[in-house]
Amino acid sequence: MTSIPRERLPDAHDTPPDVVEAMARIAVRANPLGRVIHWLDSTHSTNDVAARLAEAGAAEGTTIVAETQTAGRGRHGRSWFSPRGAGLYVSVILRPGAEIVKEASPVSLLTLASGVVIAEAVRAATGLPARIKWPNDVLVGGRKLAGILAESALHGGALQFVVVGFGVNLRQAAYPPEIASRVTSIEAETTRPPDRALILAEIVAMMGERYADLRAGRFDAILGAWRELASLSGAPVEWDSPSGIVRGRAEDIDRHGALLVRVGGKLERIVAGEVRWV
Repeated sequence: MTSIPRERLPDAHDTPPDVVEAMARIAVRANPLGRVIHWLDSTHSTNDVAARLAEAGAAEGTTIVAETQTAGRGRHGRSWFSPRGAGLYVSVILRPGAEIVKEASPVSLLTLASGVVIAEAVRAATGLPARIKWPNDVLVGGRKLAGILAESALHGGALQFVVVGFGVNLRQAAYPPEIASRVTSIEAETTRPPDRALILAEIVAMMGERYADLRAGRFDAILGAWRELASLSGAPVEWDSPSGIVRGRAEDIDRHGALLVRVGGKLERIVAGEVRWV
């Protein structure tokens, strides 16, 4: 790992020793991820920092971690509550090759793969039965434990990079009332202090392995793992359309990561927008 260029990231400080040790243990599995870590005390959004570094030429796999975010965000511009010491707030720079880009939206595929990664890593590190909810939530006991936000940058129509950001709730916190009943943390579920270094290292290692699957064209391995970790079969969903609320039952995802919903006798393909699980 390299030291942080403080003139570019003034809120940076040294990566904690336990994280350095944990990352060294998984270096081969994570390759090329995790070689460079920028550990920030506070930032608006790790995704924004990662995008800025990627535009400046930062290497693939560069990882940004913050102790707290003042403007963390999720899908559709929602804020991501990021209290100090209560979670992992991380973004990773990826530069997908043609083998990924030609298959489907790399953002969709990387979002699905990241859901698999975090669910598998949480299971491996804590024993918790983490599950996935389309498109970007990781749940334990039906409550949200982690979220993912993948964002891409294009230049001249060509993909330059993708930033995969994720937040994992580690410790119990005073969550805002509007979300308190819908979220959980590793500490709340295990009743013991979480090992932040182990969990982060396991996520980065598994992300390296799943990213290798994508680069090798093993898309079915990702989709198969996603289906095993998700609870889709017949789950009721609804969304807003120009003609009103549409209701149906989720059946599957397709090869490109779109949600397939049965509405009457017809199968609808949902690729974007807001789907509510009811």
